[in-house]
Amino acid sequence: MVRYDLALIGFGGVNRALAELISQRGDRLAEELGFTLRVVAITDLRAGSLVDTDGIDLAPLLAAEPGELDFSGLTGGNADPRSEWVIREVPADIVVEATFTNPTDGEPALSHVRWALEAGKHVCTTNKGPVALAGRALRVLAEQRGIGFEFEGAVLSGTPVLRTAQRLLAGLEITGVQGIMNGTSNYILGRLEEGIELPAAIAEAQELGYAEADPTADIEGHDVQLKVLILANEILGADLRRADVCCEGISSVTPQEVQDAVTKGLHWKLVGSATLRADGTVDARVALLALPAHHPLAGISGPLNAVTFHTDLLGSVTVSGPGAGRMETAYALLSDIIAIHQGRHADDDTAPLYPVLQETHRG
Repeated sequence: MVRYDLALIGFGGVNRALAELISQRGDRLAEELGFTLRVVAITDLRAGSLVDTDGIDLAPLLAAEPGELDFSGLTGGNADPRSEWVIREVPADIVVEATFTNPTDGEPALSHVRWALEAGKHVCTTNKGPVALAGRALRVLAEQRGIGFEFEGAVLSGTPVLRTAQRLLAGLEITGVQGIMNGTSNYILGRLEEGIELPAAIAEAQELGYAEADPTADIEGHDVQLKVLILANEILGADLRRADVCCEGISSVTPQEVQDAVTKGLHWKLVGSATLRADGTVDARVALLALPAHHPLAGISGPLNAVTFHTDLLGSVTVSGPGAGRMETAYALLSDIIAIHQGRHADDDTAPLYPVLQETHRG
């Protein structure tokens, strides 16, 4: 049976959850998917790096509290993450990148992905930064090396929007996408409808784990901006930069405005959209909109996310699901690994569950 050796870059919630899936469901996954997974390297800013080319025993790592991990005292461990050395030199088939997102330059994740592709290793990532800011260049590099570059989790965590567009909506012309792509802002707007002031709603979202200690990226729309950039470039074939995506957040709206809208049958939502113009160019933006109740996104409440695809033959098709969560996002990584496997075995008679994403060219 085929085996893939993995190098996990970052060992926070998401890659830790992937390690749990491998540890707890490895045999079942092998039976269902036709391949096994083995972790041979882990890097983490706090814990350092750990390498064992015969396979790392994940059980003791998963038994420890995340903040207590220190690889330096283990065989093959080092206090230094040594990410570049691990990515370039450790023999792994797939580099799994799940570090933090820097919306300005995509680092350090952008370098992590580039190093792996240059080394001829498949890459899957949940990180928005590299895909939004350098997706086209990275895909070209992957194609030149004949390797997979997968990033389903970069938009709606485990909810498959990219593969829905590329595979399930194949044969249709997608003329636009609209989405609620940030559960934090959506939850807060829902609380404003109930009369809660913005600072209190933000604090509540932080307490529930929906918002980060610094919620700026969520509140000001920057998180959605990167996701719109990915959707515009990957689905509509655009070649946009971050500056091309107009961005508005939710900090300017008041509870009174939100409640007044409800009395008129409207719901304020932070909507990211990308629309194909008649001349082939793409208009992309993040805007606070008051949606009528019949709109497919108006009823998306709390931390849920959703994306509506506008098509020529089916009209509007909406996909809804969790847009965050450690295990949900780990599933996105697993689906990426499945896509890489099936891309390598494209001539196999067994039908693939997921395709390798193909670039479209338009505008």
